[in-house]
Amino acid sequence: MVQMEPKWLVLLAVILGLSWFAETQQGLKPGFYSSSCPKAEAIVRSTVETHFKEDPTIAAGVLRLHFQDCFVQGCDASILITEGSGERDALPNAGLRGFDVIDDAKTQLEALCPGVVSCADILALAARDAVALSGGANWSVPTGRRDGTNVSSSPDVSNLPAPNDSIPVLRQKFADKGLNTNDLVTLVGAHTIGQANCSSFQYRLYNFTTRGNADPTINPAFLAQLQALCPEGGNGSTRVALDTNSQTKFDVSFFKNVRDGNGVLESDQRLFGDSDTQKIVKNYAGNGRGLLGLRFYFEFPKAMIKMSSIGVKTGTQGEIRKTCSKSN
Repeated sequence: MVQMEPKWLVLLAVILGLSWFAETQQGLKPGFYSSSCPKAEAIVRSTVETHFKEDPTIAAGVLRLHFQDCFVQGCDASILITEGSGERDALPNAGLRGFDVIDDAKTQLEALCPGVVSCADILALAARDAVALSGGANWSVPTGRRDGTNVSSSPDVSNLPAPNDSIPVLRQKFADKGLNTNDLVTLVGAHTIGQANCSSFQYRLYNFTTRGNADPTINPAFLAQLQALCPEGGNGSTRVALDTNSQTKFDVSFFKNVRDGNGVLESDQRLFGDSDTQKIVKNYAGNGRGLLGLRFYFEFPKAMIKMSSIGVKTGTQGEIRKTCSKSN
């Protein structure tokens, strides 16, 4: 009997487990452009792949761009707008990357199918492709979103997760978007290909406690590594991988790091200090036996499909932007 590789089993689990789930999200459906623009998804995929070959870290940028968009005003591509919008320039969105990937795909699609494919769908598809190209699962993305037109100059970004949030705060922020604790831990797993500026966690390394010590939840050996990368008083804009073992590979290494006290962000490491989230982290990290991380590969697409349906506009709502950076 031929032994199947874990990756094939991962893909099989995703195919079998998501075929029904993808049909139920807010009126969206896979293959929305199969008649109106049959090459839409292929063009997005090839565009992401082109940028990924030049810089594999762009995958994390595209994935974060989609997440940040959905958590403010819903998944309507409002974060892409540059004129009269405060969302793109809000402090929690500092350092966002991947705008050029979306613009590149949009330009090609407008030339082929003008006024058909929304920027919001391009962003959702590109996020999926970024995960798949990084070695993660592939899944059918429900499409049919339309782009937002009501762009605020001072959007409420208080519900965006922060690197120093407690687990109760994070749980509430996700619950406000219809996401549960399992979704929370699963989506944070995207940090397996993420990066963070030293300024977002440097406070953990020096004078964190009243006695002037570092955050005691950090593994001492890992603390020395972080202090070398982010010296006290050093450049806060230096970027550090959130998964030091495989920063461009979408795998379960991130959860093993959190389990072992090697989480970079305080909010990541806190996942192991809460009994409910700790169980999920341990489940994803595995115990070295069997198909390590299979459950994470199965759960991540499900959580992404739920997240990418937050506040979507469909039917006659919104518009199909001609240029993603501005409303029609």
